[in-house]
Amino acid sequence: MRSSFRPLRHPFVFPTLRSAIAASNRRAPEHFRIVHFSVQVDHLHLLIEATDKHELSSGMRSLAIRIARRVNALVHRCGRVWADRWHAHTLASPRECRHALAYVLANFRKHEPANRALVDRYSSAPYFAGFSEYSSGPMGFTALVAGAGAVVLLPRTWLLRVGWRKSGTLSVRDGPCRTGMHEASS
Repeated sequence: MRSSFRPLRHPFVFPTLRSAIAASNRRAPEHFRIVHFSVQVDHLHLLIEATDKHELSSGMRSLAIRIARRVNALVHRCGRVWADRWHAHTLASPRECRHALAYVLANFRKHEPANRALVDRYSSAPYFAGFSEYSSGPMGFTALVAGAGAVVLLPRTWLLRVGWRKSGTLSVRDGPCRTGMHEASS
């Protein structure tokens, strides 16, 4: 989702986006789930599970409206927040899912090459238990993906739960350039 409002990746703005994502996950988690996300200066990358095209469209519309209203209220402005319509790409194989996970969780390495952080705090990477360096998951992982205050939800589909591991584990050092993911499929 490309935004006309900038910067989304600001310590003042990001909590508003994170809370909108969490609220969207509470809306209808059995039909629309945001499993992972990455916030960049002017766009978002999302990994979503939806039961069908209608639920995907409805969930994305709800998320876009929710974020726009909250961001506009936060900065005391009105007007358009999103520059264009969101774009979807259906993931169909374990390898494609692994590449998408690496792309979304480490997208900051593409946009901020000087950033030497292992995990992007403006993404769902701190909630991801699949990094090879974390055998039991990041500290506080269960609280962040379960219960009323969950930001992201655990995946239900086989591909995003365990299937992606067939193509190798993910490291906190992996990034979009190292996995072969191309901008066209973002």
